[in-house]
Amino acid sequence: MKSSEKTSFIRYPFSDSDLKGALGGFATGITIVTAKNNKNQNIGITVNSFSSVSLDPPLVLWSIAKSAKCFHDFFCAEYYAIHILGEDQKFLSDQFASKDADKFYGLACAEGIAGIPLLPSYNVCFQCKFEHRYEGGDHIIIVGRIHALSNRSETPLLYLRGTYGSFVSDA
Repeated sequence: MKSSEKTSFIRYPFSDSDLKGALGGFATGITIVTAKNNKNQNIGITVNSFSSVSLDPPLVLWSIAKSAKCFHDFFCAEYYAIHILGEDQKFLSDQFASKDADKFYGLACAEGIAGIPLLPSYNVCFQCKFEHRYEGGDHIIIVGRIHALSNRSETPLLYLRGTYGSFVSDA
């Protein structure tokens, strides 16, 4: 559509599918957040609601649905790792988005701060300590302070309109 063409707006209240379709127009990276639960078990979830917040202090945020099976575990986690996935890691995104009980099956994870599981492969990894929680409708927004990072500078895995893809530079 050309910018000169007339645009129609759907006014609130709009349907969930209208909102999801519109939000899907924003390309995001894909992350996996990992932590330990109160039974010292590894937990993980695929997340695309990740953003930088501040350089000083170094803060990032992500959000989790209150309806997520692992919500309580992540709500209570003091430390966690955020792994930004590379373009060849769709399988990891799918594995951690699944309903399977053992999302870490077949992965040789290292231990990060406070024993949090670190995936063996990723594009970027932030090890964080919980800093703040905020209500966000049907989600909780979690802000963490970065205590360690690793940047492998690979091409990131992207997500747009329900489809995975990768970045192509025009340089």
